[in-house]
Amino acid sequence: MEENQLTLGVGTRLQHTQFGPGVIVGVKYATYLISFIHHGIKEIDKTDTHLDEIIAENVTTEVETVSEVERSLLKILRQWSDVTEIVPIGDKWIGGVMSLQTADKSLKPKEIHIDDFFHKIVMLRDRLRVLEQNINSHKKLTDEEKVNIQQYITRCYGSLTTFNVLFKNKEQWFVGDKGSKAD
Repeated sequence: MEENQLTLGVGTRLQHTQFGPGVIVGVKYATYLISFIHHGIKEIDKTDTHLDEIIAENVTTEVETVSEVERSLLKILRQWSDVTEIVPIGDKWIGGVMSLQTADKSLKPKEIHIDDFFHKIVMLRDRLRVLEQNINSHKKLTDEEKVNIQQYITRCYGSLTTFNVLFKNKEQWFVGDKGSKAD
């Protein structure tokens, strides 16, 4: 790695010729703590010539504290895996059932547990977030293309605001394009 890259931060994705792909999970004065997919966490010297930066994150001159590392690691896990945060359903919906009835009353209604439906909504939200992150870090898309796609995703969030009633915590709601009448 080059001399000017000695301050990569937690979350930086790297490739090591011996250990393969990894992510910086800690920064010390002279070394990085890197979590490698196939080799676990290794302490690697910042000047190691076997390291190649893939996507730089949190570039800084400061050393990360343990709590910052923990927060960053949780962010990384959410960003690069299917691990979802725990999102509680509103108390009044726990154990509830949705009933879908066709116009033909002779047909039996379809019942869906609200908890299962809510879980699907949360998974959709999390996958939209990962899609956003992948678009924002994409190296070949222009800034204009990123903005256009981002606006489309924001409109998707806006279409999903109907389901905010199911969330226990308002800060976990879907938020679309504020002020837009298109949805």
